[in-house]
Amino acid sequence: MRYLIVVPDGSADDPIESIGGRTPLEVADMPCINSLAARGEIGSCRTVPEGISPGSDSANLSVMGYDPRIYLTGRSSLEAASIGVDMKDTDISFRVNFITVDPAGAADYDDFTIKDHAAGDLTTEEAKVLLQVISQAFSDEHISFHLGTQYRHCMILDQGDPQCDLTPPHDVLDRRVGDYLPKGPDSAMFADMMRKSYDLLKDHPVNKARQARGLNVANTIWIWGKGTRPALPDFNEKYGVDGCVISAVDLIKGIGIFAGLEIIEVEGATGSLNTNFEGKAQAAIDAYRRGKDFVYLHLECTDECSHQGSLEKKILGAEYIDRRAVRPVVDFLRQDGQRFRILVVPDHRTPLSIRTHTSDPVPFVIYDSGQERPEDRTRQFNEKAALASGNHFEQGYLMTDYFFGKNR
Repeated sequence: MRYLIVVPDGSADDPIESIGGRTPLEVADMPCINSLAARGEIGSCRTVPEGISPGSDSANLSVMGYDPRIYLTGRSSLEAASIGVDMKDTDISFRVNFITVDPAGAADYDDFTIKDHAAGDLTTEEAKVLLQVISQAFSDEHISFHLGTQYRHCMILDQGDPQCDLTPPHDVLDRRVGDYLPKGPDSAMFADMMRKSYDLLKDHPVNKARQARGLNVANTIWIWGKGTRPALPDFNEKYGVDGCVISAVDLIKGIGIFAGLEIIEVEGATGSLNTNFEGKAQAAIDAYRRGKDFVYLHLECTDECSHQGSLEKKILGAEYIDRRAVRPVVDFLRQDGQRFRILVVPDHRTPLSIRTHTSDPVPFVIYDSGQERPEDRTRQFNEKAALASGNHFEQGYLMTDYFFGKNR
């Protein structure tokens, strides 16, 4: 048996008036995934338990079969593992974004507006130069900065456990900076870094060049996502497989590392709409050919399009995932002849109306080539069909157990 989990990140949404009260998944042309749904099982699941922030960390832990109420220790430690940081048990990690803030005529940093959590899809090459500036300014014997990908990076603190409330920048787009700076008894150091980073970055040549090209500038850092080293049960032992992870996102790769899964790097995988979809599909096929029997295929573009507030791009991203990533793998699995099982599920909703994550249930499709059902085209991969099915997992990690046959 071969297994494939496909995660179109943040693709689930709420009904949108401009497209007749439908969602992007209802509008998108996804013949491959909807064919699996028509001959398989559909339903809904809640990947993020009540009381837990609907981040990609909690949601993907759930989709990978781990109860986030037990195993969630913060996203930045997962990202740190992905970029090769060997954290000690006492280390504290933080996510560091390069973001765009807009002064809009204000003189004080706190009165600026948070414009873009991803700094206009900053490249990793540009970020490397800017992170050197930040590191030179703020690193010391207890603080170090580590390069990730694009706008996503890491800071490690090896002393103490600062008590502070940190806000994800993608949750507060178009809001006033000062309302969401770090808060709490130990927050001053982090807020000070963020304020000072603006003066360091605003006129940097990298940003001058981006501005000349009409791109959003990376004119400040944003610190969030505090984490500690997690301890996850081995995924392969839990489900009796030999698996791998394919993703452009450090967080997802970090979960895979701590879960004991192989991480497959794909050239040109960006996490954006310009990612190498075909390369990801080929990497999955190659993994099966060399003996892997499980692939976790994560595609970030639909989430990024949601944070950008682009309905057109989100629909296009869903169609790209179906046509350019999922279909080639499904075609291979069918031609190869071995029985296979596929789960397609978003990790969370990212409604375009609010441009951030929610913990509302998401739709899923489970298809088993050995137990194909009679075709029913009312079974589709979207929120409305999932709700109508009456098939629901209130705890998302139990859906994954079910997919692997542990609670059937």
